[in-house]
Amino acid sequence: MTHDAVVIGAGPNGLVAANHLVDQGWSVLVLEAQEDVGGAVKSARDVHPDFVHDTFSAFYPLAHASPTIRSFDLEEHGLVWRHAPAVLGHPELDGSWAVLHRDRTITADLFDQAWPGDGDAWIALCEQWDKIGDQMVKALLSPFPPVRHGVGALARLRSVGGLDFVKTLLTPASEVGRSRFGGVGPRLVIAGNAGHADIPLNAPGSGLMGILMSMLGQTVGFPVPEGGAGELTQALRRRLESLGGEVRCGAEVTRVEVVDRRATAVVTADGERYAARHAVVADVVAPHLFGGLVALEDLPERTARSMRSFEIDPSTVKVDWALDGPVPWASAPPHAVGTFHVADSVEQMTEAHGQVAGRVIPAAPFMLAGQMTTSDPTRSPAGTESLWAYTHVPQQAVADAGPDGLRGVWDRNECERFADRMQARIERLAPGFGSRIIARRVLGPHELEARDANLLGGAINGGTSQLHQELIFRPVPGMGRAETSIRGLYLGSASAHPGGGVHGAPGMNAARAALAHTRVRRLTGGLLR
Repeated sequence: MTHDAVVIGAGPNGLVAANHLVDQGWSVLVLEAQEDVGGAVKSARDVHPDFVHDTFSAFYPLAHASPTIRSFDLEEHGLVWRHAPAVLGHPELDGSWAVLHRDRTITADLFDQAWPGDGDAWIALCEQWDKIGDQMVKALLSPFPPVRHGVGALARLRSVGGLDFVKTLLTPASEVGRSRFGGVGPRLVIAGNAGHADIPLNAPGSGLMGILMSMLGQTVGFPVPEGGAGELTQALRRRLESLGGEVRCGAEVTRVEVVDRRATAVVTADGERYAARHAVVADVVAPHLFGGLVALEDLPERTARSMRSFEIDPSTVKVDWALDGPVPWASAPPHAVGTFHVADSVEQMTEAHGQVAGRVIPAAPFMLAGQMTTSDPTRSPAGTESLWAYTHVPQQAVADAGPDGLRGVWDRNECERFADRMQARIERLAPGFGSRIIARRVLGPHELEARDANLLGGAINGGTSQLHQELIFRPVPGMGRAETSIRGLYLGSASAHPGGGVHGAPGMNAARAALAHTRVRRLTGGLLR
């Protein structure tokens, strides 16, 4: 059977592309290798039957802010957003907390209590973001170059301080807080939020990431889907199927058929062939697509050569805990937090990121963590906590900065020993933490990739977020858009601009490119193939 479009992969980007194409009247088939949709947006009760744990990602400020995700009205298809009382917190060893509350005035008051004047400085940053942030987010999520919203942001630039504001965004995250605030709290929040990407905290671009995530915390919060992360992708599936789209799981695509430099069909592991009348959209990590699903002989030499230098982001180790009570913080935060970061200081965060970049396993890993029951009480029985933490490690380690002599092979023994290292960091902040654990699961790089083939080596962002592989350099120099060197084939994964994060932009950009090219072919009577 022939469809207008075949989408490879039912992660959030693939489902976004499929939904948009169906909205435009196309017949769409989505093929997913796993037994259910979701990609890296899934949840299950596989740690403990009474607890829902998000297998991969968990908090979704970019999804909540994304014009693409909002346009689908997923609340009409069962999605319910939930919020913790406070967005995030950073506990310090002296018992104090840096807290980002959804109410900016509360955030400012907390910062001001620690360092008089920081409250006004925080409000000033928020007010700058109010004027330009919406255009910046839309520009970041638009196809490159983002003409419309880029012009919109430029039109507002003078009102937020002109080049001084640009300088702030370009300042490394390790320093941007120091330039605007006297106390440590805002610095910890901004640098910790920058740590959600793999950009070194002392590198340009990290400050933009830290401010972006912090300001999203003030404008939309860090929401979670009620019932588990998977409810977001299940809502996308329900919407798609309600409009006539088709999803087939357990259908692993092994080859994209290319005829005369045009993608015409896909073939699955069981030998089935599915023809695509107009487009194949690949929600597939770039190294698995170019030279994988698309044979090297079907690629231009330039693309094949460029893919050899494609840089994947660091690996990940994630630990899930089922706790029989709340995290026993040595000193409770002033407001219960959904997300929390673990690092002794901004300098230690910077050191840990630097070690990973230098292919060294961190001795004191910087950790992102989530109290999911605090965020959504449906996740576990009353009085308990569904908790996770993850950190980055090198794709290929050359040394271990810690005492365990880990080699980076990430077998079960190494994963458990490194998880002990991670757990000990929480124990320092929450004495007795270990005694609350009734179940623990450790997902190392190999397990993460086995559960989602796009997480190559346990990398969660489809390729490094550093500047040398963003914009027109993503996934290879000269691309920067969803179109590929194969006509009718569109890259709709996090390997395409604008990269990782659950916002649906790569999928939407791919769908829009497919529609635009089809319109051009129709207008030219098929002369432009």
